Amino acid sequence: MSKLAALEDLLVQYHQLNYHQDPVLKVRLFEAQYWLKQRIQESHQDLFRRSENQRMAQYFMNRLYGGPEFDDLSLQIERLLKYAHKAEKIIPANAIQTGLKSVQLAVLAMQLDEQVAVQLLKDYPADQTIDNEMMRLTLIKLDQEQTRLQQLDLLDELGGYLDKYMRSFMLHTAFKMCKAVASKYRFELMYDFIGEGFIAMKPMKSTAQFLQHFTAKERQIVYAVHAGQANPFCGE
Repeated sequence: MSKLAALEDLLVQYHQLNYHQDPVLKVRLFEAQYWLKQRIQESHQDLFRRSENQRMAQYFMNRLYGGPEFDDLSLQIERLLKYAHKAEKIIPANAIQTGLKSVQLAVLAMQLDEQVAVQLLKDYPADQTIDNEMMRLTLIKLDQEQTRLQQLDLLDELGGYLDKYMRSFMLHTAFKMCKAVASKYRFELMYDFIGEGFIAMKPMKSTAQFLQHFTAKERQIVYAVHAGQANPFCGE
């Protein structure tokens, strides 16, 4: 069985999302994700502004979180699956497993955020600007607490994989040698996606430690939302 079979399953889940066929929902989804990213930036500004963390913070927000950027990447993942037998000979198994974790997180984020967008459209006009209170009430109504906590657990697991498998000098060397192959099979976007991750990790002693700081505060916010606190998003 192909090591990339799980990746194909994740793409099926991704294509089953309703926003692909609903332009109104798509707009609301991306508006909700923009609000969520802005909230994350504000909640974690002390962590994100540290010089050694800045590149990883940008990579995390722009690449790993999901959103419009994942649409283009998903097309290259589909192309990769057509050449799965070749890819598995080139890409180390540990790198494949780490990549699966990243895609799993991106798809889960899209699934959860689409639920938020659907609920927002039910409760508010489609053109109403999203604010803290709208989002607070929406998250309480959806009761995503356990799934959001699972999302954070997956993020902690990804941090461990990144530190364990993606800091290898041999892996970096092999990755650089794959550039010509990536260009030949038109995987430039995916190559850049991984390459930016290597660059973002370089200044850091531990990606896992960075993500653990992030998930600890996010768990506080999840608990605060579902405890009914009036201003839960500060994460204090």
